[in-house]
Amino acid sequence: MMKRLSTALVAAAAMTVFLVDVRLANAQAAPTHGVRARRLAIRNAMVIEGNGTPAEGPKDIIIEGNRIVAVIPLDAVAVKMGEVKRAPADVEIDATGKYVLPGLINLHGHVQDERGGIPQPLEYQMKLWLGMGITSVRDVSSETPKTLQLRTRSNAGEIAAPRLYVYARYAYMPVPTNEVEARQRVRDLKAQGVDGLKLFGMDKDVYAPVLDEARKLGLRTAHHMAVDETNAWDAAKGGLTSVEHWYGVPDAAIIDGVQPFPSNFNYADEGMRFRSAGRLWREANPTRLQEVLKAMVQGGVAWNPTLDIYEASRDLQRAETQPWFGEYLHPTLEKYFRPDPANHGSYFANWSSTDEAYWKENYQIWFRAVRDFERLGGVIGAGEDAGFIYQVYGFGLVRELELHQEAGFPTLKVLQHVTANNAKILGEENRLGRVRSGYLADLVVVNGNPLEDLKAFYPPRADAAAGPGGGVQWTIKDGIPYDAPRMLREVRDLVKAAKKQ
Repeated sequence: MMKRLSTALVAAAAMTVFLVDVRLANAQAAPTHGVRARRLAIRNAMVIEGNGTPAEGPKDIIIEGNRIVAVIPLDAVAVKMGEVKRAPADVEIDATGKYVLPGLINLHGHVQDERGGIPQPLEYQMKLWLGMGITSVRDVSSETPKTLQLRTRSNAGEIAAPRLYVYARYAYMPVPTNEVEARQRVRDLKAQGVDGLKLFGMDKDVYAPVLDEARKLGLRTAHHMAVDETNAWDAAKGGLTSVEHWYGVPDAAIIDGVQPFPSNFNYADEGMRFRSAGRLWREANPTRLQEVLKAMVQGGVAWNPTLDIYEASRDLQRAETQPWFGEYLHPTLEKYFRPDPANHGSYFANWSSTDEAYWKENYQIWFRAVRDFERLGGVIGAGEDAGFIYQVYGFGLVRELELHQEAGFPTLKVLQHVTANNAKILGEENRLGRVRSGYLADLVVVNGNPLEDLKAFYPPRADAAAGPGGGVQWTIKDGIPYDAPRMLREVRDLVKAAKKQ
């Protein structure tokens, strides 16, 4: 009898210690903004892994330094009863009722410290990106030496900024005019330490050598084709990494090889150019377009459509009156957006409902092409190109995701585009873009379910008709947790002060 009682007392004591351990595990300190902990736990999360599989939870995500070391499924009943021994951590985030997914990757960004020659503080852009859950940005053309320095400081954790992949502009003056010069330009950029090349236009005689030299040197390539000698056929043959926007895709499917431009057409006139662009997709032959898409897939060319950046062309009033402009639009950027032929993308003087009607049709054909491309086996990415055409950093990427959804992609696929797919296009699929043990700790904790409503990524608005929204709670980049509401509050304060000046 005494032995049985003694055994029971020992068991009870052990259970008491166990439950105390559980309570202590659940009562760790919250993270310190901007400080990487030795060991961080994200508790009770619903996890969207990033690879297109359904959300699953609750799970604990354990981070040591800058790397995920464990993703632990929890039995919900056992958790509720306090009967689960949790992995220890120095600090923790309670993600009960929240969704955790890989940090968003912006595949088309531009680091900008000025607009139209007027200074704009870098912290405005960086804090917006982090505050909206963006942990990596592929910078496709900026002031390369400055951005390389910024990349170094970001990688070292010296500044609050996403990790940056610097794609230098190939076609700076003097533009190479033959194969020898073209290959040397690629080597010169490689020597600067860039991650890849941003191509504009490109003549056929130098295009293949540039892509070949870049591949030999381990540089990836992103191409804004414009209306030029090269198009998607050439990209597919040459092994381009990604087509940006959509130039070069419908062009390649025009039977006559060129759009029927009016006799007074001037490509340098942006108003004229973008009006004409609004009629381009309707000129593409549907059968030939499918052949173009198949060639891109077979050539391993990814497609980053940046659907958000041209949306003003189909609905200018919506673009001009976006609800977050009041608190988040810096006056420098606001001025740059106004119609002005001196500013790229500010082409809306005398924009008409007729122009919008053509662009609405344009979008419907474009949507189908992007959807067909993925169904054929192509890789779709997601980028915003903000800083132009009424798109604000961070907000533009969320809008891009909404437009992928409008194009007909399931929301799980949309989130795969902005995480695992983007990581693959960067060549970082083995360490970024998934919530997986061994991967870098780039994560976003969202107040709400983005699978139900992508607006969960937007910061809360008390006056929003559809509800206040959730917003990002924590953005974790390289294991460093950033308080996203604090970041956005600092942006609002910065904008308010700039407006007073």
